Amino acid sequence: MIVDARNPVDPVTASTLPTDASRRQWLSTTGKTAIALGGLGMLDPLVRAGAWAAGSDAPEKKEVRIGFIPLTDCASVVMASVLGLDEKHGVKIVLSKEASWAGVRDKLVNGELDFAHVLYGLMYGVNQGVGGARTDMAILMSLNQNGQAITLSSKLAEAGVKGGEDLAAHMKANPREYTFAQTFPTGTHAMWLYYWLASHGVHPMRDTKIITVPPPQMVANMRVGAMDGFCVGEPWNARAIMDKVGFTANTTQDIWVDHPEKVLGSTAAFVDRHPNTARAVTAAVMEAGRWIDASQDNLRKTAQTIAARAYVNTSADAIVDRMLGKYDDGRGRQWQDAHPMRFFGDGAANVPYLSDGMWFLTQHKRWGLLGEHPDYLAVARKINRLDIYRQAASAIGVAAPVSDMRATTLMDGVRWDGSDPAAYADGFALKV
Repeated sequence: MIVDARNPVDPVTASTLPTDASRRQWLSTTGKTAIALGGLGMLDPLVRAGAWAAGSDAPEKKEVRIGFIPLTDCASVVMASVLGLDEKHGVKIVLSKEASWAGVRDKLVNGELDFAHVLYGLMYGVNQGVGGARTDMAILMSLNQNGQAITLSSKLAEAGVKGGEDLAAHMKANPREYTFAQTFPTGTHAMWLYYWLASHGVHPMRDTKIITVPPPQMVANMRVGAMDGFCVGEPWNARAIMDKVGFTANTTQDIWVDHPEKVLGSTAAFVDRHPNTARAVTAAVMEAGRWIDASQDNLRKTAQTIAARAYVNTSADAIVDRMLGKYDDGRGRQWQDAHPMRFFGDGAANVPYLSDGMWFLTQHKRWGLLGEHPDYLAVARKINRLDIYRQAASAIGVAAPVSDMRATTLMDGVRWDGSDPAAYADGFALKV
């Protein structure tokens, strides 16, 4: 489904961005300024962005097709187009609404899509030949952190299950086939689900039946009793509560605070052929994320925009609260989450840290998706295009971090810093 993102769904552009005419004048002026200064090195980052769009570093491809799945975290890709930030950077984004992550994968690989809002782990899986034909992939930036969840069925709630410990005890006391859904075998939701289950002593591959379900179909499948639980992005966890078919057992930020989630992805071949286009699109999407996170008013306007049928196709009230960090687990607990979905987070949410990519590889190895240990760091350096990210960040005045790695401690107290990925992958008690 091709989406006309410039349908005037709300008035935000009128006060925050230049008109089409003034934008063309602005680009023309900055291009002339670049020539007058004799190069890009002396320019302010915002001026440099205009020069890239107008001068010798202009995008090689002016119109790009970007695929997305109807999830809250497609917001920065959608808003880059709605707000006209794509044209500011010299490209036009044509949005393509996709039905499944497998469809996104196939269209990226065969060239029907130039870029996509896509699962971090999917990109690494395809690059390694797992979950699709082996293809060299490229991650240009992280689109967001946090904001996914694990939903359990209302039937489990009626049986007294509140969270992971209760679930493990209930499964032991009431043996049967328990079915849980994720959205793609190597994707983020699969890894969060497996990690969460294993942290409570449930082996996902031996103690449960795991199925793959596209995000928009999760609630419907739970409604008809096809699963006991699922891990998916918003708004489908909130929607399950609103429709009284499930409750939130854990948020993914409870598993890993400020974890990486979706990315702006492409194939390595496309990026190598179109580096200026890749930089321009990355800058536009990053700038959109910064705009979204800038105020609660912007978050609300974003929720109203992406709720439309052309995008997520649900009510705005199913989206907005969790974007604002206002959580209700569907069992009476309410809280203001300190780590809600972030699209910019002062720049931290967009960094494609090498250690983030390596973590997904460790989990792929842990669960038998990879037969041997890869060269973790070499793979991450190849996929995570920090060169493009840094150029785009500079173009919009965002300081890139000094280190390409970061450290965290996950919900089970196990520390991850990327220093010894093979030992980390092999060190879990529950694994394949």
